This record gives sequence, structure tokens and C-alpha cells, in this order.
Amino acid sequence: MTQPMPDFAAARRAMIDSQLRPQGVSDPAVLAGMGGVPREQFVPEAARAAAYFDRPVDLGEGKALMPPAALGRLIMELEPRPGERALVVGPGNGYATKVLEQLDLTVDSAESHQAVGKAIYDLILIDGAVEEVPAGLVARLSPGGRLGTAIADNGVTRLAIGRVSNGILGLRRFADAEVPVLSAFTRPRVFTF
Repeated sequence: MTQPMPDFAAARRAMIDSQLRPQGVSDPAVLAGMGGVPREQFVPEAARAAAYFDRPVDLGEGKALMPPAALGRLIMELEPRPGERALVVGPGNGYATKVLEQLDLTVDSAESHQAVGKAIYDLILIDGAVEEVPAGLVARLSPGGRLGTAIADNGVTRLAIGRVSNGILGLRRFADAEVPVLSAFTRPRVFTF
């Protein structure tokens, strides 16, 4: 017996009304951007039914799709403005890039922070959690540029936004979220007893 195809348009509307808005995503442009990008097209066929759940979706090969509310809050806190230049970093699948493009940003993407070139960006979104933000990414931000990610600390991940001032990134953590840690952004392990 063939399973009926899920109504993904209804799932997108439910994501906005039951996940994004209740968790503080109120910017109409961000809501429209996330409502205009079909998440199910960015996950493996077997995971499409879970594309709109508010938890990470395993994409295989150590990759995951960030939960909708976490991504929506990060994007809203980044305060993107049409015409700005953005960079999405992480072994993602292009979903965050497409959402930012819906907001009329010029968006580049890189699988890892080592693959980032010399361009300067108004905002950088790390598509996953990190234990530390590499200095090389901070150097790619324009004066006053913004960076959004989740910071992993002792098994807890918190969404964080940073702004560059005098070449220094000041991070403000603002909400706990279940965001998978990106292996390329872990701290080197030190010997302890």
C-alpha cells in the first residue's frame, strides 16, 4: 500500500504558526523567507516526513539540518538587510542559504571555515553549533558585521549573535537550542586527569 504524500505546504504554515512565532520569531520578512523555501527539498527522501519537526534532521555523513526555530531566531537576530552580503558556513545542504536569498541578500556558502576566501561580509551564519569561532571567520566580517551560530559548551548549545567592534567579536548568547556540533569547529582536546 502506498503512503499518501504529506502536505508540505500545510507543514510549512504549521512550522511558522506553531514553532517560529511561539519561539519569538516575529520579523515578517524572516517568516516569509522561511515560509517560501520548501525544507523537504533539502533532506534525503527517507527524512522528508520529519523536515518540519522542530529538531535537527540527520542528513547523513555527519551533516544535519538545523531546527526551524533555531535557524529562524538566528536569522532574525542577525537583522539582515536587503542588499547585504552574507556567508553561510557549514556542511549543510543549502537550506539556510536559500532562506537568506529570499531576504534579498547576496549569499556565498562554504563547507568549512578553511574554505572561506578573502571576501568581506556583512553577516556570517554558521549552520550548526561550534565550540569556538575561528579567528579567520571574524576577519571576514566588515566593521559592525554580525555573526550568528550556536555555541556548544559542556553539552549545552546556546544560540549566539556577535558583532565586530575594533576587530573583536563580542558574542551574546540568548537561547538554548538543540543544534548539532560541527566537527570542524571543535576545540583541540587537551590532556586532563
